[in-house]
Amino acid sequence: MVIEGLGEVRASEPERVVLRMRGSTVTVSGWRISVEAPRGPGSIVLAENGAQKFYRGEGVFLGWPQERLEAAYRALLPPAGGAGGDDHLQLG
Repeated sequence: MVIEGLGEVRASEPERVVLRMRGSTVTVSGWRISVEAPRGPGSIVLAENGAQKFYRGEGVFLGWPQERLEAAYRALLPPAGGAGGDDHLQLG
């Protein structure tokens, strides 16, 4: 798969992660997709707090704006209709 600015990347399946958000007293769940790219490793974490979605870039994604992280995250998701379908998007 090719991600603009990174070239050809290999992505992992989304994995559930536990998150603490600054200013919040509640622990929430999120999803992380890790990649291996020619420029190095990285990951994008999706956290949802109510109706709000936050993306955090790590490694090669560090410093990317929310819109670009969201587009890359969506591009890295496994195709719909697989064994899990869209179940990985349900955080509740």
